[in-house]
Amino acid sequence: MRIITLLSAFLFSLVAGPAFANEEGDEPQWSIAIHGGAGTMDRDKMTPEQQAEYKAALQNALDAGAEVLRNGGTAVDAVKAAITPMEDDPKFNAGRGAVFTWEGANEMDASIMDGKTREAGAITGVSTIRNPILLADAVMKDGRHVFLSGSGAEEFASDAGLERADPEWFATERQKKALERMKARQLSAMDVDHKFGTVGAVVLDTHGNLAAGTSTGGMTGKRWGRIGDSPIIGAGNYADNRSCAVSATGSGEYFIRVGVAQEICTRLSYQYRVEALEAQLSVPRDEKGWPSYIVHASELAWESDIAQKVADEVIAEVVELGGSGGVIVVTPEGHTLFSFNTQGMYRGRADSTGLNEVAIFADE
Repeated sequence: MRIITLLSAFLFSLVAGPAFANEEGDEPQWSIAIHGGAGTMDRDKMTPEQQAEYKAALQNALDAGAEVLRNGGTAVDAVKAAITPMEDDPKFNAGRGAVFTWEGANEMDASIMDGKTREAGAITGVSTIRNPILLADAVMKDGRHVFLSGSGAEEFASDAGLERADPEWFATERQKKALERMKARQLSAMDVDHKFGTVGAVVLDTHGNLAAGTSTGGMTGKRWGRIGDSPIIGAGNYADNRSCAVSATGSGEYFIRVGVAQEICTRLSYQYRVEALEAQLSVPRDEKGWPSYIVHASELAWESDIAQKVADEVIAEVVELGGSGGVIVVTPEGHTLFSFNTQGMYRGRADSTGLNEVAIFADE
């Protein structure tokens, strides 16, 4: 009977997963990381003014999410707060500033996931929703479905009372010219985009819950209703309180094949369990050989390098298949990290300890 009790207790400790525990009396802890796309970013081809503009836009999004968390808001609300400014900013390929399809339209995708409940919402192929991430959130809150597309998603948005915008609001001259160059010179999407245009956020709130959100305009010149990884739960977006939250940006077809976002969380969850088991095996035993106590995962201090190694390994698999891009990750302990194999990734992170940084290039 005792062995059953001990085994049950240990298994429960593993399922519960790691916890971002604070000392009694400490201020509640929170963390956030954001991205605005990854790709070919040549420092010599970006003026100091352009770099400053992008960093200011990233800081604006980071501040919006951090403010929610600082005031005790939820991870899901912080994700939305961080992503909507980037969707409204024509510098990013999401919402306003979305790239053009082959036919000359702007079609947008988004997804969001709550790590506490693993509820999720996703939409694809919408063209009049000002903030696609808010539509993904509305789908999640409604709960009847996870993934809506095209005209059906637009109809759902009307029922939900979300703000609409005319197609002209999303169109930018920069993205029009990119499509024109692509058609005139028979270029690939990467030749004209130079980066994978996606925005995203991952969050740990003061209640210990994780969330992730991703929003994109896709690839320049996409055809036939092409859908990338951004709106696909498990590929471009995933959150689970037991392991991590991930938002991806990259060559979507490869990220889908690897299942990047959930693969990182699954491997990290497994790694947590391995380390917890090793810790349990090291516990002193009594004269009958029974462990003197059961190790709970919350007692262990998981280091950020564990998550970094896992994320790097999964991105390496994408590279092996021929893809490129990157991810942002936040763990239940509050570690925020980036992993990418491109020259740069628009990114930023902040937390309750005072960390606050934004960056563009790989060497920053």
